[in-house]
Amino acid sequence: MVFNLKCNHLLLMMLSLEFIVISLFYGLWLNLYIYLNENYFVIIFLTMSVCESVLGLSILVSIIRSYGNDYFSSFNVLW
Repeated sequence: MVFNLKCNHLLLMMLSLEFIVISLFYGLWLNLYIYLNENYFVIIFLTMSVCESVLGLSILVSIIRSYGNDYFSSFNVLW
């Protein structure tokens, strides 16, 4: 999978990264639950993945506020 550094596909890139994290979480949970019956590491991993997704969402919002022109298109709908 090739990640593009341009802002055109940032939301798609973040969505695919979240799918990878969810797949890793499911595999990690299955392995640790079946073999070791350990759930604490899975909770820590899930907490870190939530922090990662919040950081990505805040970067996306800051990019949209800095470079987006959503204000004009939403303002034109009112008239």
